Amino acid sequence: MSEVRFGLGGIPDWLEPMVRFCSRCGVRLAFGPVAGEERDRLACPSCGFVSYVNPRLVVTTLPITSRGEVILIRRGIEPGRGQWAQPGGFLEIDETVREAAVRETLEETGLRVEAGAIVGLYSRVQAAVVVIAFEARIVGGAPTITRESLETRPFAPDAIPWPEIAFETSIRALRDWVAGVRPDLPAPDPATIHRPFGG
Repeated sequence: MSEVRFGLGGIPDWLEPMVRFCSRCGVRLAFGPVAGEERDRLACPSCGFVSYVNPRLVVTTLPITSRGEVILIRRGIEPGRGQWAQPGGFLEIDETVREAAVRETLEETGLRVEAGAIVGLYSRVQAAVVVIAFEARIVGGAPTITRESLETRPFAPDAIPWPEIAFETSIRALRDWVAGVRPDLPAPDPATIHRPFGG
């Protein structure tokens, strides 16, 4: 996939078609100065509604086995199909971040987990998301293949397939986790590993 471009108002080009019109009155939004705002905004010239375009929250876990291995999935969907990542997905409106992380992990791996400490919080501007990663303890279930995962597999800290990790945010989360459990291991600079989706 080509590099994501940012158009009107710093919005990724792929997102712009979803925010063209006012959600209140349907008039086409205009980008520019808005009274009371410190930066240019998308606003409705008819009713004055300001359309704030904010990132979505992605919740993920790093499920850890009793042997100290991290469970990763080989993604079955785009972006990053065929590459490795931690299980996760979008926070739903009626969930806490921990509930969503546990749900997404079960859906993508077949494993029931208990979300523990936060490994890190990562911005992925190109995809308009903020990613939160929890370390998680496996409390039940069994690894399975799902619509979203072609394979579910444990990796020791020194066996993580860095060049095959789907997203820069996943590399950062795994790197932060490895630094905590095996500080003696070298970890790659995320910027040196090309990611097709940029994140």
